Amino acid sequence: MTDKPEDEPEKRASGSEPLSPLEEAATATALQPDVPSPLRLLFRPLTRPAFVVILLALAASLYVAKNISPQWIEQKTTYQVETNAAGELFYLYRGIPRVISDPVAYAESPLRQGALDNLQQDPPVEQQWVVEQIQADDPESLQYSLLEARFHFGAWSLLPAFIAIALCLMTREPLTALLSGVVVGAFMLGRFDITDAVLIPSLSTKGAATILLLYLWLVGGLMGVWSRTGAAQAFAEFMTQHFVRGPRSAKFVCWIMGVVFFQGGTISVVLVGTIVKPVADKENISHEELSYIVDSTASPIASVLAFNAWPAYVQALIFVPGVSFLATESDRVSFFFSSVPFSFYGLLAVLGTLLLSLDITRFSGAGLRRARTRARTTGQLDAPDAQPMSARELQASHVPVGYAPAVFEFVVPLLLLISIAVGTFVLMGTPKVNWAFGAALLSSVLIALFKGMTLGHVIEGIGDGLKGVVLASVVLMLAITIGGISQEIGAGIYLVEQLGQSIPYWILPVALQLITMIIAFSTGTSWGTYAVAFPLAMPLAWSVAQAGGLAHPEIYMSICFATVLNGSVYGDQCSPISDTTILSSMTTGCDLMDHVKTQIVPASFAAAIAAFLWTLSALVLAN
Repeated sequence: MTDKPEDEPEKRASGSEPLSPLEEAATATALQPDVPSPLRLLFRPLTRPAFVVILLALAASLYVAKNISPQWIEQKTTYQVETNAAGELFYLYRGIPRVISDPVAYAESPLRQGALDNLQQDPPVEQQWVVEQIQADDPESLQYSLLEARFHFGAWSLLPAFIAIALCLMTREPLTALLSGVVVGAFMLGRFDITDAVLIPSLSTKGAATILLLYLWLVGGLMGVWSRTGAAQAFAEFMTQHFVRGPRSAKFVCWIMGVVFFQGGTISVVLVGTIVKPVADKENISHEELSYIVDSTASPIASVLAFNAWPAYVQALIFVPGVSFLATESDRVSFFFSSVPFSFYGLLAVLGTLLLSLDITRFSGAGLRRARTRARTTGQLDAPDAQPMSARELQASHVPVGYAPAVFEFVVPLLLLISIAVGTFVLMGTPKVNWAFGAALLSSVLIALFKGMTLGHVIEGIGDGLKGVVLASVVLMLAITIGGISQEIGAGIYLVEQLGQSIPYWILPVALQLITMIIAFSTGTSWGTYAVAFPLAMPLAWSVAQAGGLAHPEIYMSICFATVLNGSVYGDQCSPISDTTILSSMTTGCDLMDHVKTQIVPASFAAAIAAFLWTLSALVLAN
């Protein structure tokens, strides 16, 4: 009797009749018990205590929807308003004039707080322009503000974000965690048709379309073509031979690239992550280290080297009537740049990544040190139980037989990408990243075809790229959805409302830092946090400065401004539901939760030092 090979399927009892296709498939599945089915992958996290957490959260959301009445809050944003040649009132927003239509007297608005306090149902309008006379003896002293009716459910407003973040930490499975948070938030709002009332409206927005176009089709396609042509590997080998002498110099190159692309946010992480990953992988740099460097030199550097879209956006939110140094748009932009020296968190975060790139890990935390040791000693770029955000299709080259990779196949698309992104930013005021990646993808395809690669292989490469980033794109769209829900149910409004004008002046900067950190961490957006916090924080800071009789209120305002700016950056950077966090993981091939857990330690260390420096500055420089 001879031994049967292990991979040979069992025959029928008769020994002669072949297996049917269905039986062959069943047998093949039985012979591979370690391969989880899609259903097991989806429900595996729910067999743990996370399942109980989800049930309790759903019960709580139904309780809120039925028993908790929303608390309506007046949100007033005051703008500098002028009159154009046609006699129309307008204000500038990011350099574009926007006409104000039909302002009403503040006392007559149904969105003022007095009217909202007596509200029995939803407000008749969502927003309204109002006008007030500031000085009773001067009819020309008019102030124009945009009133919006916002609401919150008290501390319950934090529930969706809390559930999503908690489940991310418990299960390490962001898809289930984010979807659970979306469902909880939707139930709180009474939207029980998750598909039609929540997901489709969110996915049909311009932001979702941008994600599909840029982060799925263009970035995924480009990475897939580079994997098929071997361009990324050729570039990594070229850099290793001529510029990079080991892991430390490779990390320093990554840091330099992060500083160079100081546009901030998603733009920086996509550009830098895509460019530096081949070199970093070649030198055995752990994906945790790489994603931290990419993420922590994106928004933090943008708050320091603010030659980008940030000042134009923020200046429209910080107008305070009667404050001379915030009177005009140019004054507010100048105020932004004058406050940069107080951006202590941004400076410390960038410094932290520089130290890590130089292999100085004293301030990096145990997680990053373990990741560094693992990658150097074993060559494993991810932890053994990691679930990278980019699939295996993008982890290695798949060059067809007979095709010779060349460095210029990476350099030419890269130069196109950089020149278009930077050129459109200089000429148009905003970088056209879609154009940049579209041109890079097209040039990569044309070069591959010109060198003799078949169209079929090119299409296969693009397909591999799309498959490699589809999970990250879905997670990113769910993160945007839950961020929108958290803002809608008033998580940020509730937190800001907890501050009062009676707070001691030296405590306010750190209080604003903590509040904005929590808001951005809960919503996954720094710019959304700015829209909520700045219109409330800046008038509050001015009132506290006046009540405290500070000798240098302008310096105090700069300190408070920097705490809001930097606190929002920290929360956005560390949040597992933030687009920059997800994209940093995707472009570097890192496990999302490994990135979050290793990054939050050095980021929190920098935030703690920044809090001390802001308090010291308020006591010494403002008083």
